[in-house]
Amino acid sequence: MHTSKFLVAFVVCLTSTLAQAAGFRFIDVPADANNPALEGAMWYPCSEPPGEIDLGNITLPGGKVANITLPGVKDCPMSGDRMPLVVVSPGDGGGWSDQHDTAETLADAGFIVAATEHPGDETRSGDLSKLVERPSDIKRLIDFMIDASAASSKIDRERIGFFGFSLGGYTGLVLIGADPDWAFLLCRRSSSRATCEQILRKEFRVQSLTHDARIKVAVIADPPGFFLTADSLAAVKVPVQLWGSEHGTEPQENSPDRGVSPESVAAVDRNLRATHEYHVVPNSRHLDFVICAPALANERICKDAPGFDRVAFHKQFNADVLAFFRVRLDLGTR
Repeated sequence: MHTSKFLVAFVVCLTSTLAQAAGFRFIDVPADANNPALEGAMWYPCSEPPGEIDLGNITLPGGKVANITLPGVKDCPMSGDRMPLVVVSPGDGGGWSDQHDTAETLADAGFIVAATEHPGDETRSGDLSKLVERPSDIKRLIDFMIDASAASSKIDRERIGFFGFSLGGYTGLVLIGADPDWAFLLCRRSSSRATCEQILRKEFRVQSLTHDARIKVAVIADPPGFFLTADSLAAVKVPVQLWGSEHGTEPQENSPDRGVSPESVAAVDRNLRATHEYHVVPNSRHLDFVICAPALANERICKDAPGFDRVAFHKQFNADVLAFFRVRLDLGTR
């Protein structure tokens, strides 16, 4: 059942300016012996004129109910062949639609984009186990997309990229080789007492984190500060486009990431030895990387700082992300 969480849902409904529609389909990654099913969506090139996809009435943060639509054409026949794949991981508690405008931009330019929700986010707010499972979720998403999805025969398996925001940025850094130092970060830097106690009591068994060498390039937006040493990022070799907000977000109790600070993102830039770009968005806050639905215009999370234009930022952001993926995945100038 695809009900995307829409805090998930800050999320939807900008007027599409694409010359063609992004094709859109729901996807379901089946459960296996050790993992639950994953719900998500995919966007892809489509030759039909732009339209709207009615997702029905959605309960928004604060209890409001609104009819939500996305630009695109549902189940449009797929056009193209040997297309790059970009997989997307949202922030903590986020949903597959959180970066839909970026996905639509990439799809219109010849990419297949697949996004999933992470089942552990809602049920284990302060539990470190979900930080182990998130990279595994994305590996399963890639497996599904190239082996079993409706797009499998259209995907160029040598051109796979990643996009992640916030805790999704952490997820991507792990997938491309990073290994956070849990004890140093969570027990020596005044983080969540609950997660620190898990480590000290040895109730959290540090498992091997999932890395995936199939990912050739990554865009990482405002990741939390889990990678404060050069050693934690030493194994990352693929090109990265790193984005940071100027003001970050306030730390939240009982959350593994304790918020995102500009200093923590700067530490990733400083310690990342792989080829990378680093962009700090002037006057921005953490959640500005998620587009707001009109129904949420009066909510605090959608109130932009004076002088900041979220719509204009996303237009430029999407163009820069597209240009990076095009060059690094050798897509040419479609």
